[in-house]
Amino acid sequence: MSLNVSPAKRPGTPNFRGGRALVRAVVKFLVGGAIVLWGAITLAFGVLKLVPGDPVDVMLGPMSSVPPEVRAEIRANLGLDEPVLVQYFSYLGRVLQGDLGQSYQQHKPVAQILGEQAVPTMLLALFALVLAIAIAVPAALATRRGFLRGLANFTELIAVSAPVFWTAMLLASIFSYQLQWLPVIGGNEFTRLILPAVSMALPISGVLAQVLRQGLDRAENQPFTLTVLARGRSRTALVATHTLRHALVGTLTLGGFIFGSLLGGAVLVETVFARPGLGRVTLEAILGRDLPVVMGVVVLSGVVFIVINLVVDLLALVIDPRLRPNRAVAP
Repeated sequence: MSLNVSPAKRPGTPNFRGGRALVRAVVKFLVGGAIVLWGAITLAFGVLKLVPGDPVDVMLGPMSSVPPEVRAEIRANLGLDEPVLVQYFSYLGRVLQGDLGQSYQQHKPVAQILGEQAVPTMLLALFALVLAIAIAVPAALATRRGFLRGLANFTELIAVSAPVFWTAMLLASIFSYQLQWLPVIGGNEFTRLILPAVSMALPISGVLAQVLRQGLDRAENQPFTLTVLARGRSRTALVATHTLRHALVGTLTLGGFIFGSLLGGAVLVETVFARPGLGRVTLEAILGRDLPVVMGVVVLSGVVFIVINLVVDLLALVIDPRLRPNRAVAP
């Protein structure tokens, strides 16, 4: 799913054609986003229904001695006594009205729970992504040739291969328990954010650096680079004004995907550093069969992915002029 805006094919094409192309692209994007969200909800609902176990039994606990008639009343109040298809369409209808339901475990609206937990996770994911980009771009530019490239490839392979929870525990052991530079618990919000963000940023920076380095190599093999160099521009100017922009489009797309995955993949880091967030809420909801919360996380993740795709596509239009609707293609 992408905001694919086809360029005009002839110079001098009137602007309203570009405007109509943009409107068609936006409509296509919104329809695609709705289909993706519906597919995510349907798949998650089906998987959760296939998981064995009764949510009411989990809610009441294994030692509960609640009579069967009370269990049946609870099941009826939650709508769990209805056929699966009725439950499915009932949930879709509530989602369309903005109602994500009530948590079985916390007895609070799911929207309220997600609202409380989304901010710490969003902050952590955003900080980790910024750190990853800050590490990846200079590393890719500085290690493109010679032995530095081999050293960078080896280092990035280690960073990508290491499990995130292992990296988190290693960083906490060195910088918190031994050097006592940064806290795991306590301190202010910023200092508590550094170690979790670095733990998540290191493997991401390895992937982004690899993709960016290969993108720079491909861009430098394009014919336009000879034209630029023939005009007397240096290789530094070539990278700064041309090839880096070409290489960033692919890196930007990958970065958008990674940011979306960070929201759901932060559970291990949040657990190691005892941070609140969506990851821990999701894990507790899955273990407790709190289906409304799990479905709410799925809906939120789908919406975030769609928004990120839109932002990435718009940024790609800014970075690469060839993607703009009014961009004329030379005959």
